[in-house]
Amino acid sequence: MLELEHGFRVVDVNARLDPDERSVAARGREISPERLERELHQAGVVRAVVSPGTRRGEESYLRPNNAVARMSVDRPFLAFARINGPRDPSGRPSARLRNFTSSRAAHHADPDDIEQYAYDDRFHGFSLAPAVDGLPDDETLAMLEDVGLPVFVEGGRDFEPSAVAESLLGRFPVILSSFGGFPLDRELMDEAIDLLDDHDGLYLDTSFVRYRSVLERALLEHPDRVLFGSGAPETHPNVGVMEILTLDVSEDALAKAFSKNAARVIEALAPGEQ
Repeated sequence: MLELEHGFRVVDVNARLDPDERSVAARGREISPERLERELHQAGVVRAVVSPGTRRGEESYLRPNNAVARMSVDRPFLAFARINGPRDPSGRPSARLRNFTSSRAAHHADPDDIEQYAYDDRFHGFSLAPAVDGLPDDETLAMLEDVGLPVFVEGGRDFEPSAVAESLLGRFPVILSSFGGFPLDRELMDEAIDLLDDHDGLYLDTSFVRYRSVLERALLEHPDRVLFGSGAPETHPNVGVMEILTLDVSEDALAKAFSKNAARVIEALAPGEQ
């Protein structure tokens, strides 16, 4: 694809980097670090948050997290450590009952893991996909709250914005992927925008939000809480950048979405940081 020409500094809070062939087989599209870097450059993206894709079965994310951190060295990538947990995130009565008796297994993230990731300067936050990996237990969430790093959260019908609010908000900064409505669930996206009124620590990432009116509503009502995310490599970063560029909002709102907001949430994305 052709390189985009625009005058904005762009950072991306949502990209996946698969460290090995097993992760690619489990998640989907294969892409090397070199190709991801090239595609980001084509879109004018100067830095991107990356985390590993889904692991199959009862496997720890320790090894893929460390691999992603290694691959981020000398590249415009910021590694987020992917974490998991024993709890069912659905919120159904049966799930609540199971969660009372759930306990961590060896492959689940624990408080010590969180502390080690938080004080390892290779990692700048955490990534959580509750519908796939479960929710951390109370002790692990308490450690996340103590370290205070941003947590990127995948939402959707299996972990709706209301469940995000109940279990995570108010404890640490949360970046909710795809406005909480992947794939293309406009009702959930609007629900997530509504949550911004009452939750200062909530931010929304633009990946796979294909409704212009939804994007414009969020940027007009909450210009400081929208962060650009491409969803690469499942979509080319050019696509996400073009969708934001064509919105009917002010240039200041675009600049905030493309980089200024993210730099407030993730310090390493600020200009001049390496």
